[in-house]
Amino acid sequence: MNTWMLPCLHTVPMTGSLCQGALSQLRLPVSTPRFFPTDPQMGRMWGFHGDLKIVIKSFILNALGHFHPQMGINLIASPFPRQPLFRFNINRKNPFCAIVCAYPAMKLFPRLLLLALALAAPACKPSASAPTDSGKPKVALVMKSLANEFFSNMAEGAKKHQAAHDGDYELLVSGIKNETDLAEQVNLVEQMVAQGAKAIVIAPADSKALVPALKRAQKAGVLVINIDNKLDADVLKQAGLKVPFVGPDNREGAKRVGETLAKKLKAGDEVAIIEGITTAFNGQQRRAGFEDAMKAAGMNIVASQSGQWEMEKANTVAAGILSAQPNLKALLCANDNMALGAAAAVQAAGKTGQVLIVGFDNISALQPLLADGRVTATADQHADQLAVFGIEAALKVLKGGASPEDQTTAVDVIAK
Repeated sequence: MNTWMLPCLHTVPMTGSLCQGALSQLRLPVSTPRFFPTDPQMGRMWGFHGDLKIVIKSFILNALGHFHPQMGINLIASPFPRQPLFRFNINRKNPFCAIVCAYPAMKLFPRLLLLALALAAPACKPSASAPTDSGKPKVALVMKSLANEFFSNMAEGAKKHQAAHDGDYELLVSGIKNETDLAEQVNLVEQMVAQGAKAIVIAPADSKALVPALKRAQKAGVLVINIDNKLDADVLKQAGLKVPFVGPDNREGAKRVGETLAKKLKAGDEVAIIEGITTAFNGQQRRAGFEDAMKAAGMNIVASQSGQWEMEKANTVAAGILSAQPNLKALLCANDNMALGAAAAVQAAGKTGQVLIVGFDNISALQPLLADGRVTATADQHADQLAVFGIEAALKVLKGGASPEDQTTAVDVIAK
């Protein structure tokens, strides 16, 4: 890591998380957003209102001869316009750099930019292992939490497909840390656009919050394919956005799982639902499917709470429901992670075998619980193929085909 002192310039890597060493010079937390608020004076000079974000396209960088062909540089105003000096670090192993200019006097900007590029060029050369521009279209797979085995299986399926079709496309795979980190998933969409993705195949963490970012991506010429969790139809319509959906009928799948459970209960039994994120369409649909099955069988739904797709959260929710509902006979969980958390809560309450559990996803971690009866049933929506279906739909469009219609994929009930 080399260090220079430059007037009001600061560079940080743009791949992955921000460089802790660089940020420590500014005494800012690592979680500081990549895009800072614009100094109003600078914004007015450029005719912008709100965030100032300028991307220098790759053809300019190519002309310099020192940068990765698909790399862009984000130029943004700093929140420290009067700070006289920023320390500025460049990692020689990282070809992706961002330059943050804090000068309100924009007449100095061209000279400062050239100076920064001149100093950064040796450090920002791609290493021997850096990817080169192959001319193949880049397809970005943006998922929810990779801590969830369902999405790690999805990623592996996509990687296997790309390896088998290496001549057709390059694959960019990313996911967020946890299911509720919407801001990070928005950021991932922006990163994929900046890295030159021609298509984004996304399993959105929220059915509404991701729409504005996806609209910006589409306006930038990026094809968007929605998988797993369907984007909200009303919000898409309001945004004037059409995005094809490739994925399962979550309501029907959950209904079939609920019907399997109902065969082991009797009319009037008390049951509870542990939902996913309440603003996620697939979570809403799975809850509705469970309700369909339970009402049809005459069960009494005494509680329905969100476990936010997370094992730990679901464990807490299940423990609370078990305590409040001593006659509870079953917990219907909208994914397998939450079913695992519920099973632990049932065991801790000494009610294993007395309170039945179902899930959704058929992850490998659930298999021992299915085998010994601690979980009654789950649904397999074939995670390893779901992203592949979306990628194949994207490739057809990129090769000149028409935008696909919504495609419903298979869901199978898995029971002991």
